[in-house]
Amino acid sequence: MSGLDYILDGYRHFMETKSDPRTSEWLLVGSPGPLITILVTYLYFCISAGPRYMKDRKPYDLRNAILVYNAIQVVMSVFLVYEGLQGGWFNGYSFTCQPVDYSSKPQAMRMAKAVWWYYICKITELLDTVFFVLRKKSNQVSFLHLYHHSMMPVCAWIGARFLPGGHGTLLGFINSFIHIAMYSYYLLASLGPQYQKYLWWKKHLTRLQLAQFCIIFIHNFQMIFRQCNYPQFIVFLLGTQALFFLYLFGAFYKKTYTKKKQTQEAVTVNNNTKNGKLKDM
Repeated sequence: MSGLDYILDGYRHFMETKSDPRTSEWLLVGSPGPLITILVTYLYFCISAGPRYMKDRKPYDLRNAILVYNAIQVVMSVFLVYEGLQGGWFNGYSFTCQPVDYSSKPQAMRMAKAVWWYYICKITELLDTVFFVLRKKSNQVSFLHLYHHSMMPVCAWIGARFLPGGHGTLLGFINSFIHIAMYSYYLLASLGPQYQKYLWWKKHLTRLQLAQFCIIFIHNFQMIFRQCNYPQFIVFLLGTQALFFLYLFGAFYKKTYTKKKQTQEAVTVNNNTKNGKLKDM
């Protein structure tokens, strides 16, 4: 057996023995191929093809498309929070140890479908970056943005294919709750400049995201010290990713709000000092 055959045989065995047969035929779940293709295309467009295409063009006016998109994301986030509650987190799930229920019971299937819908939403959210590129908002296409939007569909696919329920779904539940606020903010912003006075709470969205990563890290870290029928590798993956996102979003918050505030205060003090000197003269 060649090295490639050995790898393919191991892959088939892993998929047959570890994946959830209930979700194997669901859209974009059966194999990682479609998701990999989507993510490679997404990154190529956002990093290379898109900026080259827009180089000598004016930004597209996508206000109506973005308004509809944000409204749909709000509705889907509300739906996912509701399904997360009814599928388990308000209906019998344990916050300290919750194995996956692989049965065909109504509640187990409800959570499995919620995980699949969450996965689909993470794919549709790639449009966030596509809109930035087409509107020539290149300053928004940062490493944080690209990494976050690329990793979330991967984690969601792992959940839909192998663990559609149980402990790890708290991440999707909390993330969907925060996305209600986040896409509501974007929805208001897309309505026009006359709504800017209602958007004073932007920095609090980042604070909510930071709180989210703290909760997810603690929720997974405590599982290391418990005997629970849930894969330790996934617990480790979710915990380390939460820490990494906490660092990235924390750096973003510090750069965007803390340092900017300090700079503005320094400018104000400097201006006041100059004005004082002028008066003394």
